[in-house]
Amino acid sequence: MLHPHVKALLSLIEQSGIQPLHTLTPAAARALYKDRKNLTQPEPPEVGDVRELQASGPHGPIPLRLYRPVGTAAGTELPALVYFHGGGFVIGDLDTHDTLCRELSNGAGCAVISVDYRLAPEFRFPCSVDDCLAATYWVYRNAKALNLDSARLAIGGDSAGGNLAAVIAILARDAGDLPISFQLLIYPCTDARCVTESYKTNGQGFMLTRDTMDYFIGHYLTSANEKVEMRASPLLHPDLSKLPPAFTLTAGYDPLRDEGLQYAQRLTEAGCDSTYVCFQRQIHGFVLMGKVINEAHTAVSMCAGELKRRLFT
Repeated sequence: MLHPHVKALLSLIEQSGIQPLHTLTPAAARALYKDRKNLTQPEPPEVGDVRELQASGPHGPIPLRLYRPVGTAAGTELPALVYFHGGGFVIGDLDTHDTLCRELSNGAGCAVISVDYRLAPEFRFPCSVDDCLAATYWVYRNAKALNLDSARLAIGGDSAGGNLAAVIAILARDAGDLPISFQLLIYPCTDARCVTESYKTNGQGFMLTRDTMDYFIGHYLTSANEKVEMRASPLLHPDLSKLPPAFTLTAGYDPLRDEGLQYAQRLTEAGCDSTYVCFQRQIHGFVLMGKVINEAHTAVSMCAGELKRRLFT
């Protein structure tokens, strides 16, 4: 029951002879991922303003990109989403997720701050967590100067970025000095052990494969012991209570589907306001592919709608 647009995309990739990511060096994989966006991503929409910023962090400066929605006056104080891009902790950057961040900013009417956190294997776990936490604190503490409302601060991300968002929500709760209003989790990686049933059913043939996940995790983590560490596997944290409201979106033909569902379920069982939606006919990464998969637009609109509902009401 794959969506016909997904079938066509997978067939095109097979016919083109594009090398699987897990057979490439990290540098080559990053270049391929960036090039692929021209094939699958829609044109970036105009927004009200884009600024390049830099936060300080324990491993050095962290590049940020701030988007303000179209039609917003420069001095208007806006709620904000701090966004962590996907890419298995190894690939992806501000440019690969530029269109999505613009779409979310315009659709929700909020500012979006995209975080260019450090990537593995040059910077292994937990460097990406450290960068994302530092960047979120920086946005919170500099909100007034950026015309942002620190009382309406959301975090979010897709895939590895969804993992990072979930982890930052837990760390912020435990610290008690970083209030987060909402978490947007798009097909998040929540269990680095990769042991769910959807790895068996969806582990081959649907773009993101088991081999690719092993490649990503192998570059990110340095030992098997780190797989059960909360900052790598938030699903394994024993206490998921008192976390911000969450919207979790997954895809039916994604190896990560089940761990996304399990995380959303555990949030609900812990008493959190947790909503879950699965696009049954879709594959991992589809939200970025609005040029070739029409349901991507529905998913982005749904995410933006949840952001707007949580940050403006």
